Amino acid sequence: MVERLVPDELWELFQRVVPAAPTRPQGGGRRRHGDREVLAAIVFVATSGCTWAQLPPCFGPSGPTAHRRFTEWTAARVWAKLYRLGLDELGARGELDWSRCAVDSVNMRATKGELTGPNPVDRGKFESKIHLLTERTGLPISLAISGANLHDSQALIPLVEAIQPIRSRRGPRRRRPGKLHGDKAYDHRFIRSYLRRRQITHRIARRGIESSTRLGRHRWVIERTVAWLGGFRRLHRRYERKGTHFAAFATIAAALICHRRLAK
Repeated sequence: MVERLVPDELWELFQRVVPAAPTRPQGGGRRRHGDREVLAAIVFVATSGCTWAQLPPCFGPSGPTAHRRFTEWTAARVWAKLYRLGLDELGARGELDWSRCAVDSVNMRATKGELTGPNPVDRGKFESKIHLLTERTGLPISLAISGANLHDSQALIPLVEAIQPIRSRRGPRRRRPGKLHGDKAYDHRFIRSYLRRRQITHRIARRGIESSTRLGRHRWVIERTVAWLGGFRRLHRRYERKGTHFAAFATIAAALICHRRLAK
């Protein structure tokens, strides 16, 4: 089970970003569970959607132990580092296509907590929103979490600015797509002005003039990426009170999506 959830390639990447285990100057204490077993337990929670208390005993670490390590690694930004490392490996292989990118968002039901808000199109139910920016083949190159009441247009600029410099097969690192596709939610003058300043060609559906369906030829890839996220059942309904923990699960999902492309 551990080797299936955490194959050797993923484990090698994870070893490059995980911090060293803390030591006790006075010695003693309980034996610390191996990082690979704990990582497998966290991946199982992310994919199956089970609670920490429902974690099967076959992994070794108990649910509270895996949750403590998850909190520890989240504070150390391990998931963000693993995600970026996967993007760097893909970029070095030339598997990131920066010619066209697409932006969209998806709502997730949530209890009250950080980065939640009433959804104006779903009777004010509290939800969180995952904002995604994907490259031409659908790999997520940037993501962010917000409350459901934040308009998509307000999240686009921070989403583009959050793109980290990613390795290329040849030449310097890249962090700017050539063209950006978006639906009518992003049809605002300040967005078009920003993209022009960043020298990013925009293809955004205009409200009252054209249909969003005409962008389907290039935007279907991000709809597929949203479906990939749906494979991580922990994202179907948000149980985490802390926004950083929910963002960590979304980052884990993005990192695993990138790793699947690396493993092909």
